[in-house]
Amino acid sequence: MSEFEVDEKLKSKSRLKLKPPQSFKVLLHNDNYTTMEFVVYVLEKIFNKSLTEATQIMMHVHTNGIGVCGAYSYEVAEMKVESVHGLAEQYEFPLQASMEEN
Repeated sequence: MSEFEVDEKLKSKSRLKLKPPQSFKVLLHNDNYTTMEFVVYVLEKIFNKSLTEATQIMMHVHTNGIGVCGAYSYEVAEMKVESVHGLAEQYEFPLQASMEEN
């Protein structure tokens, strides 16, 4: 077996083991105190949503109790959840976010 064949076998074995990175959904939870305007603001600033999309997601959260803001890698999703909590605390709202495997 030539060096080229060995190298190709190793490459194909490596490719088989690689999996795409897991995706995690970031969820917003409805509460009776956080204003709709603030939820839209959070969606625009943290999740880079347009006003229209942020309003749609906010209404979904309001009517269903929970809504998906986006899907991200674990680290990015974790950072987004922490950003929501930090901004909510800064503005004295009890808004909660969580993440779950997609």
